[in-house]
Amino acid sequence: MVTNRVEHLYFHIPFCAQICPYCAFYKHTPGKLANAAFVEALLDEVEVSTKGLEIMPKTLYFGGGTPTLLSRKHLGRLLEGLHKRLDLSAVEEWTFEANPATFNYDKASLLRDHGVNRISLGVQSWHPETLRLLGREHSPEEAREAFSILREVGFDQLNIDLMFSVPDQSLAQWEADLDQVIALQAEHVSAYNLTYEEDTDFFKQLQAGRFREDSDEDALQFHAAIAKLESSGYRHYEISNYARPGAESKHNQAYWAGRDYLGIGPGAVSTIGSERWKNVADTAAYVRQMREDGWAEKDECERLTRDQKRMELIALQLRTAGGVPLDVIDMNGEVDRQMLINEGMIKEREGRVLLTEKGKPLADTVALELIG
Repeated sequence: MVTNRVEHLYFHIPFCAQICPYCAFYKHTPGKLANAAFVEALLDEVEVSTKGLEIMPKTLYFGGGTPTLLSRKHLGRLLEGLHKRLDLSAVEEWTFEANPATFNYDKASLLRDHGVNRISLGVQSWHPETLRLLGREHSPEEAREAFSILREVGFDQLNIDLMFSVPDQSLAQWEADLDQVIALQAEHVSAYNLTYEEDTDFFKQLQAGRFREDSDEDALQFHAAIAKLESSGYRHYEISNYARPGAESKHNQAYWAGRDYLGIGPGAVSTIGSERWKNVADTAAYVRQMREDGWAEKDECERLTRDQKRMELIALQLRTAGGVPLDVIDMNGEVDRQMLINEGMIKEREGRVLLTEKGKPLADTVALELIG
């Protein structure tokens, strides 16, 4: 493993109370695996990593899955163990993903007391019928109560996840979802266009013709989010993300800037220098390997070429409000951008290429053209 300084850590907690039909991340119901042995495996992987890398975290992100499905006891052991194994004095942002109805005041206080300072709450919608279709277990009332608990224990950096272009979701319903978030005064909003990922139930429904994709409706709801949130004081700083001034996600900004990051846990991905690897996406095997071998088997390993890193950087930075430097786009020779400019998809400003309002819903397509 290459010896590098790593400032961004991701922890994958794959447990979900119920498997959402649209989600393609590695996850499963807890069964008997959300236990002390799993927590010890995570801590052991952290300890092994500190021997090969210089780890000085600025951001930590716990995703999944649903990290708050861990019991209070296991969460306490995990958080205490991290404080013993890592120097957390430079941490600027520590995020936990959470779903409503998976924590109470006591568990939220535990997170806050151990240094977690940001929560990303997976609400997705405030409409019961949309929640049922998405396979979410919580009600709108439980989501509001969860938000209230987080405020009560002292969290002043809260993100709410929402999803649009869900089957049978009207523009009026989507705008009402946005109004609810604005009324709660969340510091950050992630608004995701539903995508049909392979190996999900929704993808099968799409293939069977029971669901359909509509790019015009996607664009309509996308622009509705921009209009509502920006007029309410949020900055649209990345295609799917909006923040009050100063509340942008530092961890995600590190990804978009192409920074190194270390992934801990089953199915977690790491990118250090030109090396990328993924831990075995099997929780039982991960725990067994950490206990018996002292390391987790890698499902995928690759060495990124200069051109691969360039292509990734274009695709990621183009999604941000800052855009992509011209010299990154032209790294392999002059790229003809005039067609995209003429079509109103991009603009150039101060040596950078940025998406226009017309181009934002088509960010991935525009990126492919710029990659050349």
